[in-house]
Amino acid sequence: MAEVADHLFADVKGAPSGQPLYLRLRRAIEEAVDSGVLGPGDALPSERDIALQADISRVTVRKAVSDLVRSGVLVQRHGSGTFVAPRVERVEQSLSRLTSFTEDMARRGKTVRSQWLDRGVFTPSPDEMMVLGLAARELVVRMSRLRIADGTPLAIERACMSAAILPDPERIGASLYAALAETGHRPVRAVQRISAANLSGSDAELLEVPAGSAGLRIERISYLASGRVVEFTRSIYRGDAYDFVAELRLSAPADDNGVPA
Repeated sequence: MAEVADHLFADVKGAPSGQPLYLRLRRAIEEAVDSGVLGPGDALPSERDIALQADISRVTVRKAVSDLVRSGVLVQRHGSGTFVAPRVERVEQSLSRLTSFTEDMARRGKTVRSQWLDRGVFTPSPDEMMVLGLAARELVVRMSRLRIADGTPLAIERACMSAAILPDPERIGASLYAALAETGHRPVRAVQRISAANLSGSDAELLEVPAGSAGLRIERISYLASGRVVEFTRSIYRGDAYDFVAELRLSAPADDNGVPA
């Protein structure tokens, strides 16, 4: 801890004048994390100790630390203190293959588990009726899960489908697609829409990131070979942990008649 304190306070006192003090402290902490002086899980000196030894106000310390908590560099644990946030290994997923989360993580050798948030059979909403092609008298299965790989929460999935396809959501184990395959309803293609999102307080808490952190919102509509919609899923992924990759190819040039040259 003494080495950490000396590093932080020397950097704050030695920073160019004219910079706001909270920015000097913020940059000193960031540099300590980047250089390994502070590692994942390490505790930061107390707010009082930093203020005393750096000869700055506790308000200044609090502002610098709050900025770093919001950006995900630090985490605060009530009653325990402030710590360097754990490093999250980024996951790269191809957009050219239709796979389940369980299959995708298993290929990477990761240990996968799900935390059920909700599941049951309900009356469909207007959106669900339209997307799934349901009549008002039909029922819909809804399920929400927190998806976790190697102990790190990566995504929240909220899926729905016709209860005629999967009448008992309790049958779903580790993989929804495996359960659908058992009934002959595994999708063969899907359309995905990906957009940027700032994570709300409840979603951020589940994903163990600060509220307002960057995330990815993904809507997937999956189809059977017959063309029937089998699944409608809205997911939220951690922006600091997921990369979606698509391979693009240059199409062959066409002549004036539209025939490839």
